[in-house]
Amino acid sequence: MTETIEPEVEPNGQDEYYGLPAELVREIADAIDEERFDHAIELAEPLHAADFADLLEALAPDHRIALVTVMGRRVNPEALASLEEAVRDQIVAQMPISNLAAAIAELDTDDAAYILAPLDQDTQQLVLAGVPSEEREFLTEALSYPEGTAGRLMQRDYVAVPQFWTVGHVIDFLRQAEDLPDDFYEIFIVDPRHRPVGRATLSRLVRTRRPVVVGNIMDSAPRLIPVDMEQEEIAYNFEHYDLASAGVVDPTGRLIGVITHDDVVDVIREEAEEDIMRLGGVQEGDLYLAALGTARSRFTWLLINLFTAILASLTIGLFSDTIEQVVALAILMPIVASMGGNAGTQALTVAVRAIATRELTRANAVRIVWKEVIVGGVNGVAFAVLAGLVAGLWFADPVLGVVIGAAMIVNLLVAAFSGVGIPLMLERFGVDPAIAAGVLLTTVTDVVGFFVFLWLAKIALL
Repeated sequence: MTETIEPEVEPNGQDEYYGLPAELVREIADAIDEERFDHAIELAEPLHAADFADLLEALAPDHRIALVTVMGRRVNPEALASLEEAVRDQIVAQMPISNLAAAIAELDTDDAAYILAPLDQDTQQLVLAGVPSEEREFLTEALSYPEGTAGRLMQRDYVAVPQFWTVGHVIDFLRQAEDLPDDFYEIFIVDPRHRPVGRATLSRLVRTRRPVVVGNIMDSAPRLIPVDMEQEEIAYNFEHYDLASAGVVDPTGRLIGVITHDDVVDVIREEAEEDIMRLGGVQEGDLYLAALGTARSRFTWLLINLFTAILASLTIGLFSDTIEQVVALAILMPIVASMGGNAGTQALTVAVRAIATRELTRANAVRIVWKEVIVGGVNGVAFAVLAGLVAGLWFADPVLGVVIGAAMIVNLLVAAFSGVGIPLMLERFGVDPAIAAGVLLTTVTDVVGFFVFLWLAKIALL
């Protein structure tokens, strides 16, 4: 298990730390240091599951392990599902199998599968052996689906009724049944083969008279999620169609689960964090990894950046004789590359987000690329005038001003085109644009900026 570290909680004048009072975090940490475990439990146990998860993330690794150990089965199971992955894995690895099994049994299927998935097969089997048979069956099936699909995300508890039932019959059933989900927002109407033919929200149900047949008030075109649908696609459907929940169906069309909006909110947050992390060449949970682990995880992208920087340097090397004769070029050429990189990053950021939200597709790609090229051209001309005037006056050489201005226009045009074109190309080949687009864009703007500027200078000045 990877060692984790976090910065110590220091007094900083803030009233809160990760949503919790900083004083509470420090008091619990002090109680653990002084082995006043009863006091630590007294302070931690009443916390909401989300706040308890924040507390564990705020504590130093040895403190959090000590707290979970002394609390035993009093740890809120829902807090485990709210933890960052690196912290969760550390805590789960230290929990006795019996305690972990008891926590898993109390969670919804999706949350339980989320905790169990990273464990090795042997540990999973030991934990599942301590879970009641019905929940064990559901969990085993959930774990059989690929990570990040509807099969992992769905809950197995839902309400389904036949379409010939009356509203009164359904209401009586909801009042008497003992195994209903804790929270649900709609009921599914199914045919004899358990395939959904409609849905009815609870609000519509309670506003309808008892003798009315539910088949007459149902929405006959429910939005259904295939069990193998990727979570990004699920999030898009929920956002696009304003869903509160959606039924999950197997390949035969049978209803097997439901996904609710709270699960999708977590997916949206995770996907947004993942894209931001990938654009920066870091991984999720980086904050909680030990220094050596963090260094190792960032090494690969830094190595790639080294090779791209060498490529840019080789481009400069082609014009070393030109730079030796006109020293001003060495001073000015970073301006061209930097402006291209910044302009390209603006277009790249918009494009990556638009691809993720389906606003940028093959249908409108040409129009969006052309629009960004126009923007790059307009900004290129504007900054060409500014940079040209500054360079011309600075070095008392109007030709040098013209050279940097022309190079600025070309590089901003290329940057704008590449900022949209590179993500589209990567997406076309099935590569997440957030992973490699930034490195490729930097390489293009650096190489093109240096080459065009130095080539024009060689022609015009020598």
